[in-house]
Amino acid sequence: MLIKFFIKPRKGVLDPQGRAVAENLKSLGFNAVKDVKVGKYIEVYVDETDKEKAIALAKDMAKKALVNEIIEDYDFEIVE
Repeated sequence: MLIKFFIKPRKGVLDPQGRAVAENLKSLGFNAVKDVKVGKYIEVYVDETDKEKAIALAKDMAKKALVNEIIEDYDFEIVE
């Protein structure tokens, strides 16, 4: 099973990379850009067939290793 993690800075947390990307896009004429958040995308392949167990694993991995919950928000998707 594949777990796809999508991690980004929380609202209100400084994101210098996001700001740089936003400014670059604006300089290229994309004036409708209001804000950009640069995050992380992580794929974790697990040897699990039970979707509920995979969800529990994903939450545990996020809390213990992948996400700094003080400054980051995350979501994940389970792909069978």
